[in-house]
Amino acid sequence: MTEALLQAKDICVSRGELTLIENKSFTISAGMLFQLQGDNGSGKTTLLRAMCSLIPLDKGEISWRGKLLPAAREDYFAEMCFAGHADGLKGDLTAIENLQCTLTDHTATRAECEYALEETGFTGRSDLACKVLSAGQRRRVVLARVLLSKAVLWILDEPLTALDAHGRALVGGLIEQHVSAGGSVVYSTHQALEISSHPVQTLALTS
Repeated sequence: MTEALLQAKDICVSRGELTLIENKSFTISAGMLFQLQGDNGSGKTTLLRAMCSLIPLDKGEISWRGKLLPAAREDYFAEMCFAGHADGLKGDLTAIENLQCTLTDHTATRAECEYALEETGFTGRSDLACKVLSAGQRRRVVLARVLLSKAVLWILDEPLTALDAHGRALVGGLIEQHVSAGGSVVYSTHQALEISSHPVQTLALTS
């Protein structure tokens, strides 16, 4: 039986007086691909942030490995990595320096950072300040941070943003490898991920 990792039960989330997420329930199991679908303004980012305990629920509950959040927050954060719209990179630091300073639970060596960057297709610019990198290059640094996190659950908000066709295919391959190894990925995207070996479960949101 596949292990249930994250479970949401009847959750509701609002922004001001507008309810964006209403009575949604779902389970994220080990080895699962879970996609949020919906137009702009339908609440995809809001739901992802709520799943990360970054914004409060109005109603309902979320649990990690059977333990309710936020009580299980420490264990959850040790096994989950979130990559949102904002890349969170420090512009004056290099890609390597950003990777080494943003990993909260362990320190990555330079060799480990360089390998992760190569895996995301980022090469030859690891010692440049991130403020001079293109949007696509910065996105690859963020993806390298996800790889270095060693997280079981990846939560990715529009992971294909600013990437060219090669970059999009590469992201699909990295996600496929992670799921094949027993990890799970929750993501939102307006562009199709080219992953043929794993079924994708979807949650449709309406604006």
